[in-house]
Amino acid sequence: MDENIEFIDFKYEEISYKTTLTKKFANRTTYTPPDSRKVVAFIPGTILKVLVKEGHKVKKGDTLLVLQAMKMDNHLLATRNGTVKKVYVKQGEVVPKRHLLIELK
Repeated sequence: MDENIEFIDFKYEEISYKTTLTKKFANRTTYTPPDSRKVVAFIPGTILKVLVKEGHKVKKGDTLLVLQAMKMDNHLLATRNGTVKKVYVKQGEVVPKRHLLIELK
């Protein structure tokens, strides 16, 4: 048996197992739940319209901006009530996936 292998304890349904982890699994990024104050691009696309400005008060369900992706216009909505803290994009800008678009406070 190779002495360089590192075993960890893995508990499942009250039974403890000794196992190893792949490098990919050991180096994975941990899951962080989405922040409801941040509106991010869920797909790469082009900003067609920005409908809010900094300091603008919004209610849950209000359209904040329109993102065109794959020939579809996607209306990105506020997921909570709040005030627009900062707008990070402008009309006509091309954004990648997960790009921060708007932040609420």
